[in-house]
Amino acid sequence: MSSINWFPGHMHKARKEIAKVMDEIDVVIEILDARLPVSSENPMVSDLGKGKPVIKLLNKSDMADPERTQEWVDYYNSLPDTQAVMIDYSQKLLISTIPDMCNKLVPSRSNNGRQVRAMIMGIPNVGKSTMINALLGKKIAKVGNEPAVTKGQKRFTLRNGMALSDTPGMLWPKIEDYDSGYRLAASGAIKNTAIEFEDVALYAAGFLREKYPDLLVARYKFKELPDHADQVLEEIGRKRGGLRPGGVIDLHKASEILLNELRSGQLGQITYETVTEWLDKWEQQRLDAERIEQERLEQERLEAESEAQRSAQRNKGNRYDT
Repeated sequence: MSSINWFPGHMHKARKEIAKVMDEIDVVIEILDARLPVSSENPMVSDLGKGKPVIKLLNKSDMADPERTQEWVDYYNSLPDTQAVMIDYSQKLLISTIPDMCNKLVPSRSNNGRQVRAMIMGIPNVGKSTMINALLGKKIAKVGNEPAVTKGQKRFTLRNGMALSDTPGMLWPKIEDYDSGYRLAASGAIKNTAIEFEDVALYAAGFLREKYPDLLVARYKFKELPDHADQVLEEIGRKRGGLRPGGVIDLHKASEILLNELRSGQLGQITYETVTEWLDKWEQQRLDAERIEQERLEQERLEAESEAQRSAQRNKGNRYDT
């Protein structure tokens, strides 16, 4: 899987609708998956948000590696006009303070008694509807375990008077980063019908084997850690009833077992990516962009020199002709 393309029609429509109303929004509440904060960031959010203050809620923090989550919170809080909080839905008191966080980010409105207008955004299956219900204190927004349950834009009024707009969970048209595509698929952000189960499970098995070997061994009671990702799936198949007649291992069934248990948190608290990893990636991207720009300028210079030489030759020939 070099990239993932999944952009249903309602998401394309939602993007245009959000762009139209964004000028009326004061604060963006972006919900991220604490297990993969950057991979679950939609680049369209910053594009559509037009520099507005952002509260980043690192949701499902109870399923993530707490040390890594704290590193992400510290990183996001170092950015301008950004406040980050690790959260899970058992923290009702913390959730109740989110409207106050929004008010503090736009004191020019809240101090003057004007209604603060927030928009909640995020990718599919990250927990937006559950967050809205928690903020409202009652079940209004539809919740589901499958991605893309919310189909249209809705507006609610919270108890403190703040206006909250909901949006469909949006994935961007093409996920360029190799690891991000797999991480999103492994976490359940992308519908199972849009992915190859075995490919994603192989990626997940390789990641777990490298970063969380003790959790992998403990969950599946391996006598010793398998040497390769495909061997991890084979062992899971053997231990969990994935043997077909003749001793053939049902890798699809083994893949389903691993991904379902990974998504439900049964393997333990796991984070797919670190701040250091992404800082290194961004630096490499900057260097690559700089190199490409230098190459473009050099090519333009060479073409200009070549054209100047051809023009000089033409002018010289014209003088001989006269």
